[in-house]
Amino acid sequence: MRHLCSVAVVAGVVVVIGAGARLVEAQGQPPPDRPAVTVRGQTYTPRSILARNMGTEADQTTAFPPHRVIGNIYYVGTRTLSSFLITTPEGHILINSTYERNVPTIAKSVEQLGFKFADVKIVLGTHAHRDHQEGDALVREMTKARVMAMAEDVPALRAMKVGTREQTIDRELRDRDTVALGGTTLTARLTAGHTRGCTTWTTAVQEGGRTYNVVIHCSLRAPGMLTPDIIGEFERTLKLVRSLPCDVPLGDHPAQYNMHAKHAKLQPGGPNPFIDAANCSLETDIQEAMYRAALEEQRGGRP
Repeated sequence: MRHLCSVAVVAGVVVVIGAGARLVEAQGQPPPDRPAVTVRGQTYTPRSILARNMGTEADQTTAFPPHRVIGNIYYVGTRTLSSFLITTPEGHILINSTYERNVPTIAKSVEQLGFKFADVKIVLGTHAHRDHQEGDALVREMTKARVMAMAEDVPALRAMKVGTREQTIDRELRDRDTVALGGTTLTARLTAGHTRGCTTWTTAVQEGGRTYNVVIHCSLRAPGMLTPDIIGEFERTLKLVRSLPCDVPLGDHPAQYNMHAKHAKLQPGGPNPFIDAANCSLETDIQEAMYRAALEEQRGGRP
């Protein structure tokens, strides 16, 4: 069968659409390499985004040089899986434990920065997928930290076992709940779509006498089949994330905020490249264009 393609423009983004294409993704198989969207001159497909986010097995498990992002926020993750340490005088907050096998790597990165992994008091996450929160139970076991998670993701987290180790959720969160420790306050925003409890974290930090709004984005990557419930979630989420005050965009995969390139620009006494308000919406633009193109394909080109 010949597949006809059309071109649409969504919020200034060129979208290439294959009419009638099926978006159902086979279990364990890579997603179809369509639709394609072009954002700010670069073309993306579902496979290219997945490859960009995950990299190789070595990328997922090899520590990236731990570094301070801004204020009291530090990066302690791997080349392609983000983990953030937020330090306070009363202990620390860890966001995203990633795979359980990475927990010792994260702990080593924390120690290399001069902090104690045992001082982690709270464990948070962005969403209930193994590459982001599988290690929560082990971190809790090692540090006695409290694990907190958005209520909508709790069932998926509790089903996420490694051997006999089960996930324990010490506090279930709702949209707009806050988590406070040692003078730092994080706000949990429900940005469902990628998972039912996908959580975007916001906070404000001080640097150089100024206050900056930090947004740690949950993934906005749409699943293969867009059900009415998921469509409703994405429509609410996309509007919400665009409304968040943002000076420093971060994400649960480093590629979502161009970490590698920004880290290479770090210089003592120089400007902080992670302060990047101009690109706060770049990943949202990419994922919304992909979502809308996929939705039009699924509907057979109907609006």
